[in-house]
Amino acid sequence: MKSWLYDASLWGYWQGIKLAAPFLEKASLFREGRKNWKTELQIKFEKIKQPVAWFHCASLGEFEQGRPLIEAFKEHYPHYKILLTFFSPSGYEIRKNYDKADVIMYLPLDTQKNAEFFIETAKPKIVFFIKYEFWHHFIEETHKRKIPLFSVSTIFREDQHFFKGNSKNNFSVKMLERFTHFFVQNEPSKDLLNSINIENVSITGDTRFDRVATIVSQRKELPILEKFIGQSKLLVVGSSWQEDIEVIAPAFQKFREYFIENNKDQTDESDKIKLTIASHNIAESDLQKLEKAFDYLKIERYSKVNLNDKQSIQNLQQADLLIIDNIGLLSSIYSYGDVAYIGGAFGKGLHNILEAATFGMPIVFGNNNFQKFGEAVTLLEKKGAFSISNANELEKLLKNLFKDDYFREQINEITRQYVIENTGATKQIMDFCKTIL
Repeated sequence: MKSWLYDASLWGYWQGIKLAAPFLEKASLFREGRKNWKTELQIKFEKIKQPVAWFHCASLGEFEQGRPLIEAFKEHYPHYKILLTFFSPSGYEIRKNYDKADVIMYLPLDTQKNAEFFIETAKPKIVFFIKYEFWHHFIEETHKRKIPLFSVSTIFREDQHFFKGNSKNNFSVKMLERFTHFFVQNEPSKDLLNSINIENVSITGDTRFDRVATIVSQRKELPILEKFIGQSKLLVVGSSWQEDIEVIAPAFQKFREYFIENNKDQTDESDKIKLTIASHNIAESDLQKLEKAFDYLKIERYSKVNLNDKQSIQNLQQADLLIIDNIGLLSSIYSYGDVAYIGGAFGKGLHNILEAATFGMPIVFGNNNFQKFGEAVTLLEKKGAFSISNANELEKLLKNLFKDDYFREQINEITRQYVIENTGATKQIMDFCKTIL
Protein backbone atom coordinates (compact mmCIF):
# COMPACT_ATOMS: atom_id res chain seq x y z
CA MET A 1 0.00 0.00 0.00
CA LYS A 2 1.28 3.45 -0.96
CA SER A 3 0.78 6.58 1.13
CA TRP A 4 -1.78 8.05 -1.28
CA LEU A 5 -3.77 4.81 -1.27
CA TYR A 6 -3.71 4.75 2.53
CA ASP A 7 -5.01 8.33 2.63
CA ALA A 8 -7.70 7.55 0.05
CA SER A 9 -8.91 4.52 2.00
CA LEU A 10 -9.16 6.56 5.21
CA TRP A 11 -11.06 9.30 3.38
CA GLY A 12 -13.47 6.67 2.07
CA TYR A 13 -13.86 5.22 5.55
CA TRP A 14 -14.69 8.65 6.96
CA GLN A 15 -17.29 9.29 4.26
CA GLY A 16 -18.86 5.95 5.08
CA ILE A 17 -19.02 6.89 8.76
CA LYS A 18 -20.78 10.16 7.95
CA LEU A 19 -23.32 8.39 5.75
CA ALA A 20 -24.00 5.75 8.40
CA ALA A 21 -24.16 8.16 11.35
CA PRO A 22 -27.90 8.96 11.07
CA PHE A 23 -28.72 5.26 11.18
CA LEU A 24 -26.09 3.62 13.40
CA GLU A 25 -25.37 4.75 16.96
CA LYS A 26 -21.70 3.73 16.89
CA ALA A 27 -21.12 5.64 13.66
CA SER A 28 -22.85 8.67 15.15
CA LEU A 29 -20.70 8.54 18.29
CA PHE A 30 -17.58 8.07 16.13
CA ARG A 31 -18.38 11.22 14.15
CA GLU A 32 -19.76 13.38 16.97
CA GLY A 33 -16.85 12.50 19.26
CA ARG A 34 -14.41 13.98 16.76
CA LYS A 35 -16.25 17.24 16.17
CA ASN A 36 -14.25 20.29 17.26
CA TRP A 37 -11.43 18.05 18.46
CA LYS A 38 -8.80 20.72 17.74
CA THR A 39 -10.48 23.25 20.01
CA GLU A 40 -10.99 20.59 22.67
CA LEU A 41 -7.33 19.60 22.49
CA GLN A 42 -6.09 23.19 22.70
CA ILE A 43 -8.28 23.97 25.71
CA LYS A 44 -7.19 20.85 27.56
CA PHE A 45 -3.48 21.38 26.94
CA GLU A 46 -3.10 25.15 27.16
CA LYS A 47 -2.53 24.95 30.93
CA ILE A 48 -0.51 21.73 30.96
CA LYS A 49 3.18 22.46 31.48
CA GLN A 50 4.23 19.02 32.75
CA PRO A 51 5.59 16.31 30.43
CA VAL A 52 2.94 14.15 28.74
CA ALA A 53 2.80 10.39 28.21
CA TRP A 54 0.38 9.39 25.45
CA PHE A 55 -1.35 6.00 25.49
CA HIS A 56 -3.51 5.00 22.53
CA CYS A 57 -5.98 2.09 22.52
CA ALA A 58 -8.38 1.02 19.80
CA SER A 59 -11.19 0.00 22.10
CA LEU A 60 -12.11 -1.37 25.52
CA GLY A 61 -10.18 -4.63 25.17
CA GLU A 62 -6.97 -2.82 24.30
CA PHE A 63 -7.57 -0.40 27.15
CA GLU A 64 -7.61 -3.33 29.57
CA GLN A 65 -4.22 -4.33 28.16
CA GLY A 66 -2.87 -0.82 28.48
CA ARG A 67 -4.38 -0.11 31.88
CA PRO A 68 -1.74 -1.82 34.05
CA LEU A 69 0.97 0.04 32.14
CA ILE A 70 -0.83 3.39 32.49
CA GLU A 71 -1.19 2.89 36.23
CA ALA A 72 2.39 1.70 36.69
CA PHE A 73 3.66 4.67 34.66
CA LYS A 74 1.57 7.07 36.74
CA GLU A 75 2.95 5.56 39.93
CA HIS A 76 6.60 5.75 38.82
CA TYR A 77 6.34 9.13 37.07
CA PRO A 78 3.65 11.11 38.97
CA HIS A 79 4.85 14.39 37.44
CA TYR A 80 3.74 13.21 33.99
CA LYS A 81 0.28 13.98 32.65
CA ILE A 82 -1.48 11.05 30.99
CA LEU A 83 -3.16 11.49 27.59
CA LEU A 84 -5.43 8.56 26.68
CA THR A 85 -7.00 8.25 23.23
CA PHE A 86 -9.44 5.76 21.75
CA PHE A 87 -10.32 4.91 18.17
CA SER A 88 -13.67 3.27 18.93
CA PRO A 89 -16.74 4.53 20.81
CA SER A 90 -16.95 1.22 22.68
CA GLY A 91 -13.73 2.17 24.44
CA TYR A 92 -14.19 5.90 24.85
CA GLU A 93 -17.81 5.89 26.00
CA ILE A 94 -17.13 3.39 28.79
CA ARG A 95 -13.77 4.78 29.96
CA LYS A 96 -14.13 8.52 29.33
CA ASN A 97 -14.13 9.12 33.10
CA TYR A 98 -11.12 6.91 33.89
CA ASP A 99 -9.46 8.69 36.81
CA LYS A 100 -5.84 7.74 36.09
CA ALA A 101 -5.76 9.75 32.85
CA ASP A 102 -5.65 13.54 32.75
CA VAL A 103 -6.98 13.95 29.20
CA ILE A 104 -9.22 11.40 27.46
CA MET A 105 -10.45 11.85 23.89
CA TYR A 106 -10.97 10.22 20.52
CA LEU A 107 -8.00 9.82 18.20
CA PRO A 108 -8.51 12.19 15.26
CA LEU A 109 -8.60 10.76 11.75
CA ASP A 110 -5.07 9.84 10.72
CA THR A 111 -4.18 12.56 8.20
CA GLN A 112 -0.86 14.37 7.97
CA LYS A 113 -2.33 17.72 9.06
CA ASN A 114 -4.27 16.17 11.93
CA ALA A 115 -1.20 14.32 13.17
CA GLU A 116 0.97 17.44 13.00
CA PHE A 117 -1.58 19.52 14.92
CA PHE A 118 -2.22 16.81 17.50
CA ILE A 119 1.46 16.16 18.27
CA GLU A 120 2.36 19.85 18.24
CA THR A 121 -0.43 20.67 20.69
CA ALA A 122 -0.14 17.71 23.08
CA LYS A 123 3.67 17.54 22.89
CA PRO A 124 4.01 13.98 24.24
CA LYS A 125 7.42 12.97 25.55
CA ILE A 126 6.71 9.25 25.19
CA VAL A 127 4.05 7.31 23.26
CA PHE A 128 2.54 3.83 23.70
CA PHE A 129 0.33 2.22 21.04
CA ILE A 130 -1.47 -0.85 22.40
CA LYS A 131 -1.57 -4.14 20.48
CA TYR A 132 -2.77 -3.65 16.86
CA GLU A 133 -2.63 0.13 16.51
CA PHE A 134 -0.58 1.34 13.52
CA TRP A 135 -1.46 4.81 12.23
CA HIS A 136 0.91 6.02 9.51
CA HIS A 137 0.82 9.80 9.95
CA PHE A 138 0.87 9.73 13.75
CA ILE A 139 3.78 7.32 13.63
CA GLU A 140 5.65 9.49 11.12
CA GLU A 141 5.09 12.61 13.18
CA THR A 142 6.43 11.04 16.38
CA HIS A 143 9.43 9.78 14.43
CA LYS A 144 10.16 13.23 12.94
CA ARG A 145 10.13 14.74 16.42
CA LYS A 146 12.28 11.93 17.86
CA ILE A 147 9.60 10.95 20.39
CA PRO A 148 10.06 7.41 21.78
CA LEU A 149 7.26 5.22 20.40
CA PHE A 150 6.44 1.75 21.74
CA SER A 151 4.10 -1.00 20.61
CA VAL A 152 2.76 -2.92 23.62
CA SER A 153 1.35 -6.46 23.91
CA THR A 154 1.57 -6.83 20.15
CA ILE A 155 0.81 -10.03 18.27
CA PHE A 156 1.88 -10.56 14.67
CA ARG A 157 0.69 -13.25 12.23
CA GLU A 158 2.05 -14.40 8.88
CA ASP A 159 -1.09 -13.33 7.02
CA GLN A 160 -0.73 -9.66 8.04
CA HIS A 161 0.16 -7.16 5.31
CA PHE A 162 3.49 -6.35 6.99
CA PHE A 163 4.90 -9.67 5.88
CA LYS A 164 3.70 -9.79 2.28
CA GLY A 165 5.55 -8.74 -0.85
CA ASN A 166 8.93 -7.02 -0.98
CA SER A 167 9.55 -5.91 2.60
CA LYS A 168 12.18 -3.37 1.56
CA ASN A 169 9.58 -1.34 -0.31
CA ASN A 170 6.62 -2.25 1.87
CA PHE A 171 4.76 0.85 3.06
CA SER A 172 3.55 -1.05 6.12
CA VAL A 173 7.02 -2.27 7.08
CA LYS A 174 8.32 1.28 7.01
CA MET A 175 5.71 2.11 9.65
CA LEU A 176 7.08 -0.65 11.87
CA GLU A 177 10.63 0.61 11.41
CA ARG A 178 9.65 3.89 13.07
CA PHE A 179 8.95 2.25 16.44
CA THR A 180 11.53 2.58 19.18
CA HIS A 181 10.73 -0.88 20.54
CA PHE A 182 8.18 -3.67 20.33
CA PHE A 183 6.98 -5.53 23.42
CA VAL A 184 5.38 -8.60 21.85
CA GLN A 185 3.37 -11.39 23.41
CA ASN A 186 5.09 -14.44 21.96
CA GLU A 187 8.05 -15.95 20.11
CA PRO A 188 6.33 -16.22 16.68
CA SER A 189 5.67 -12.47 16.75
CA LYS A 190 9.33 -11.78 17.46
CA ASP A 191 10.40 -14.16 14.69
CA LEU A 192 8.14 -12.42 12.17
CA LEU A 193 9.59 -9.01 13.03
CA ASN A 194 13.10 -10.43 12.81
CA SER A 195 12.26 -11.84 9.36
CA ILE A 196 11.83 -8.27 8.06
CA ASN A 197 15.02 -7.12 9.81
CA ILE A 198 13.38 -5.51 12.82
CA GLU A 199 15.45 -6.44 15.86
CA ASN A 200 14.27 -3.97 18.51
CA VAL A 201 11.90 -6.54 20.01
CA SER A 202 11.34 -8.04 23.47
CA ILE A 203 9.02 -10.90 24.39
CA THR A 204 7.24 -9.64 27.48
CA GLY A 205 3.90 -11.44 27.26
CA ASP A 206 0.45 -9.96 27.66
CA THR A 207 -0.10 -7.07 30.08
CA ARG A 208 -3.70 -8.27 30.56
CA PHE A 209 -2.36 -10.89 32.97
CA ASP A 210 -1.10 -8.09 35.20
CA ARG A 211 -4.48 -6.42 35.00
CA VAL A 212 -6.53 -9.50 35.90
CA ALA A 213 -4.11 -10.44 38.69
CA THR A 214 -5.07 -7.21 40.46
CA ILE A 215 -8.78 -7.99 40.14
CA VAL A 216 -8.56 -10.53 42.97
CA SER A 217 -7.63 -7.88 45.53
CA GLN A 218 -9.93 -5.25 44.01
CA ARG A 219 -13.06 -7.37 43.61
CA LYS A 220 -16.33 -5.94 44.88
CA GLU A 221 -18.44 -7.68 47.49
CA LEU A 222 -21.90 -8.23 46.04
CA PRO A 223 -24.50 -8.79 48.79
CA ILE A 224 -27.25 -9.44 46.24
CA LEU A 225 -25.25 -12.25 44.67
CA GLU A 226 -24.39 -13.68 48.08
CA LYS A 227 -28.08 -13.80 49.03
CA PHE A 228 -28.92 -15.38 45.68
CA ILE A 229 -26.31 -18.14 45.93
CA GLY A 230 -26.60 -19.05 49.59
CA GLN A 231 -24.76 -22.38 49.86
CA SER A 232 -25.51 -23.42 46.26
CA LYS A 233 -22.98 -23.94 43.51
CA LEU A 234 -22.94 -21.36 40.71
CA LEU A 235 -22.49 -21.42 36.94
CA VAL A 236 -21.49 -17.95 35.74
CA VAL A 237 -22.21 -17.08 32.11
CA GLY A 238 -20.23 -14.02 31.06
CA SER A 239 -20.52 -11.88 27.91
CA SER A 240 -23.07 -14.16 26.28
CA TRP A 241 -24.60 -13.65 22.83
CA GLN A 242 -27.78 -15.14 21.41
CA GLU A 243 -25.76 -17.96 19.81
CA ASP A 244 -24.46 -18.93 23.25
CA ILE A 245 -27.90 -18.82 24.87
CA GLU A 246 -29.29 -21.13 22.19
CA VAL A 247 -26.80 -23.73 23.43
CA ILE A 248 -26.85 -22.97 27.16
CA ALA A 249 -30.63 -22.85 27.69
CA PRO A 250 -31.45 -26.43 26.58
CA ALA A 251 -28.23 -27.79 28.08
CA PHE A 252 -28.88 -26.28 31.49
CA GLN A 253 -32.50 -27.49 31.43
CA LYS A 254 -31.47 -31.11 30.87
CA PHE A 255 -28.57 -30.82 33.31
CA ARG A 256 -30.89 -29.38 35.95
CA GLU A 257 -33.43 -32.19 35.47
CA TYR A 258 -30.63 -34.74 35.84
CA PHE A 259 -29.25 -32.99 38.91
CA ILE A 260 -32.65 -32.74 40.62
CA GLU A 261 -33.37 -36.42 39.95
CA ASN A 262 -30.03 -37.55 41.35
CA ASN A 263 -30.28 -35.33 44.43
CA LYS A 264 -33.99 -35.58 45.22
CA ASP A 265 -33.26 -37.10 48.63
CA GLN A 266 -30.80 -34.35 49.54
CA THR A 267 -31.88 -31.36 51.61
CA ASP A 268 -28.47 -29.67 51.77
CA GLU A 269 -28.48 -26.36 49.85
CA SER A 270 -24.90 -27.04 48.70
CA ASP A 271 -26.34 -29.71 46.40
CA LYS A 272 -28.21 -27.08 44.38
CA ILE A 273 -26.91 -25.43 41.20
CA LYS A 274 -27.80 -21.84 40.33
CA LEU A 275 -27.13 -19.77 37.23
CA THR A 276 -26.22 -16.14 36.69
CA ILE A 277 -25.92 -14.54 33.25
CA ALA A 278 -24.19 -11.28 32.33
CA SER A 279 -25.14 -10.80 28.70
CA HIS A 280 -23.01 -8.78 26.29
CA ASN A 281 -26.12 -6.80 25.35
CA ILE A 282 -28.41 -5.54 28.10
CA ALA A 283 -31.05 -3.70 26.10
CA GLU A 284 -34.57 -4.48 27.30
CA SER A 285 -35.34 -6.50 24.17
CA ASP A 286 -32.27 -8.67 24.78
CA LEU A 287 -33.16 -9.22 28.43
CA GLN A 288 -36.67 -10.29 27.46
CA LYS A 289 -35.25 -12.83 24.99
CA LEU A 290 -33.05 -14.14 27.78
CA GLU A 291 -36.00 -14.55 30.12
CA LYS A 292 -37.98 -16.35 27.43
CA ALA A 293 -35.11 -18.77 26.75
CA PHE A 294 -34.98 -19.72 30.44
CA ASP A 295 -38.71 -19.64 31.17
CA TYR A 296 -38.39 -23.00 32.92
CA LEU A 297 -36.51 -21.26 35.77
CA LYS A 298 -37.46 -18.81 38.49
CA ILE A 299 -35.78 -15.59 37.37
CA GLU A 300 -34.78 -12.34 39.06
CA ARG A 301 -33.05 -9.29 37.60
CA TYR A 302 -30.18 -7.80 39.56
CA SER A 303 -31.44 -4.22 39.28
CA LYS A 304 -34.89 -5.15 40.61
CA VAL A 305 -33.66 -6.65 43.89
CA ASN A 306 -34.27 -4.62 47.05
CA LEU A 307 -32.31 -5.93 50.03
CA ASN A 308 -34.43 -3.79 52.35
CA ASP A 309 -37.57 -5.66 51.34
CA LYS A 310 -38.21 -9.11 52.85
CA GLN A 311 -40.34 -10.30 49.92
CA SER A 312 -37.68 -9.20 47.43
CA ILE A 313 -35.02 -11.12 49.38
CA GLN A 314 -37.24 -14.20 49.51
CA ASN A 315 -37.85 -14.05 45.76
CA LEU A 316 -34.10 -13.71 45.20
CA GLN A 317 -33.26 -16.69 47.38
CA GLN A 318 -35.86 -18.85 45.65
CA ALA A 319 -34.69 -17.86 42.16
CA ASP A 320 -32.68 -20.23 39.95
CA LEU A 321 -31.37 -17.57 37.56
CA LEU A 322 -30.09 -14.08 38.34
CA ILE A 323 -29.78 -11.89 35.25
CA ILE A 324 -27.15 -9.16 35.55
CA ASP A 325 -28.71 -6.17 33.80
CA ASN A 326 -25.97 -3.60 34.38
CA ILE A 327 -22.27 -3.29 33.54
CA GLY A 328 -19.11 -3.26 35.61
CA LEU A 329 -19.79 -6.25 37.86
CA LEU A 330 -18.71 -9.26 35.81
CA SER A 331 -15.11 -9.50 37.01
CA SER A 332 -16.31 -9.55 40.63
CA ILE A 333 -19.12 -11.99 39.85
CA TYR A 334 -16.58 -14.56 38.66
CA SER A 335 -15.18 -14.69 42.20
CA TYR A 336 -18.45 -16.28 43.34
CA GLY A 337 -18.54 -18.88 40.57
CA ASP A 338 -17.70 -22.58 40.47
CA VAL A 339 -17.69 -22.87 36.66
CA ALA A 340 -17.59 -20.11 34.02
CA TYR A 341 -19.00 -20.13 30.50
CA ILE A 342 -17.55 -17.29 28.41
CA GLY A 343 -19.50 -16.16 25.37
CA GLY A 344 -18.58 -15.00 21.90
CA ALA A 345 -16.88 -18.02 20.36
CA PHE A 346 -20.02 -19.08 18.49
CA GLY A 347 -20.04 -15.63 16.90
CA LYS A 348 -17.41 -13.01 16.09
CA GLY A 349 -14.91 -14.07 18.73
CA LEU A 350 -14.38 -15.26 22.27
CA HIS A 351 -14.56 -12.66 25.03
CA ASN A 352 -12.05 -12.27 27.86
CA ILE A 353 -11.49 -15.55 29.72
CA LEU A 354 -8.68 -14.29 31.96
CA GLU A 355 -10.97 -12.53 34.44
CA ALA A 356 -12.54 -15.89 35.25
CA ALA A 357 -9.22 -17.73 35.16
CA THR A 358 -7.63 -15.49 37.78
CA PHE A 359 -10.19 -16.69 40.34
CA GLY A 360 -9.44 -20.31 39.49
CA MET A 361 -12.30 -22.22 37.87
CA PRO A 362 -13.07 -24.41 34.85
CA ILE A 363 -13.75 -22.29 31.76
CA VAL A 364 -16.11 -23.32 28.97
CA PHE A 365 -16.68 -21.70 25.56
CA GLY A 366 -17.88 -22.48 22.05
CA ASN A 367 -15.64 -24.18 19.52
CA ASN A 368 -15.97 -21.91 16.49
CA ASN A 369 -13.93 -18.76 17.00
CA PHE A 370 -11.35 -18.93 19.77
CA GLN A 371 -8.17 -20.00 17.97
CA LYS A 372 -6.66 -16.50 17.72
CA PHE A 373 -6.79 -16.10 21.49
CA GLY A 374 -3.59 -17.63 22.83
CA GLU A 375 -4.84 -17.96 26.39
CA ALA A 376 -7.83 -20.02 25.22
CA VAL A 377 -5.65 -22.36 23.18
CA THR A 378 -3.15 -22.77 26.02
CA LEU A 379 -5.78 -23.44 28.68
CA LEU A 380 -7.40 -26.04 26.42
CA GLU A 381 -4.02 -27.76 26.15
CA LYS A 382 -3.57 -27.57 29.92
CA LYS A 383 -7.09 -29.00 30.50
CA GLY A 384 -8.16 -25.87 32.35
CA ALA A 385 -10.67 -24.93 29.65
CA PHE A 386 -13.15 -26.84 27.49
CA SER A 387 -14.73 -26.04 24.12
CA ILE A 388 -18.16 -27.39 23.21
CA SER A 389 -20.03 -27.48 19.91
CA ASN A 390 -23.63 -28.07 20.99
CA ALA A 391 -26.05 -28.36 23.90
CA ASN A 392 -25.49 -32.10 24.37
CA GLU A 393 -21.75 -31.60 24.84
CA LEU A 394 -22.33 -28.79 27.30
CA GLU A 395 -24.83 -30.87 29.29
CA LYS A 396 -22.36 -33.75 29.63
CA LEU A 397 -19.54 -31.39 30.58
CA LEU A 398 -21.62 -29.69 33.28
CA LYS A 399 -22.46 -33.09 34.76
CA ASN A 400 -18.77 -33.98 35.00
CA LEU A 401 -17.71 -30.62 36.40
CA PHE A 402 -20.37 -30.32 39.07
CA LYS A 403 -20.60 -33.89 40.31
CA ASP A 404 -16.90 -34.22 41.18
CA ASP A 405 -15.58 -31.51 43.52
CA TYR A 406 -12.05 -32.94 43.51
CA PHE A 407 -11.90 -32.94 39.70
CA ARG A 408 -13.14 -29.36 39.62
CA GLU A 409 -10.62 -28.21 42.23
CA GLN A 410 -7.76 -29.67 40.16
CA ILE A 411 -8.93 -27.59 37.21
CA ASN A 412 -9.27 -24.54 39.44
CA GLU A 413 -5.58 -24.78 40.29
CA ILE A 414 -4.60 -25.09 36.61
CA THR A 415 -6.37 -21.87 35.63
CA ARG A 416 -5.24 -19.97 38.72
CA GLN A 417 -1.59 -20.92 38.24
CA TYR A 418 -1.72 -20.08 34.54
CA VAL A 419 -2.49 -16.45 35.34
CA ILE A 420 0.14 -16.26 38.09
CA GLU A 421 2.86 -17.71 35.85
CA ASN A 422 2.20 -15.19 33.07
CA THR A 423 2.24 -11.96 35.06
CA GLY A 424 5.17 -9.53 34.87
CA ALA A 425 4.91 -7.92 31.41
CA THR A 426 4.24 -4.47 32.87
CA LYS A 427 7.36 -4.57 35.04
CA GLN A 428 9.54 -5.52 32.07
CA ILE A 429 8.18 -2.63 30.02
CA MET A 430 8.62 -0.18 32.88
CA ASP A 431 12.20 -1.36 33.41
CA PHE A 432 12.89 -0.55 29.75
CA CYS A 433 11.26 2.88 30.07
CA LYS A 434 13.52 3.71 32.99
CA THR A 435 16.52 3.46 30.65
CA ILE A 436 15.26 6.29 28.43
CA LEU A 437 13.39 8.62 30.80
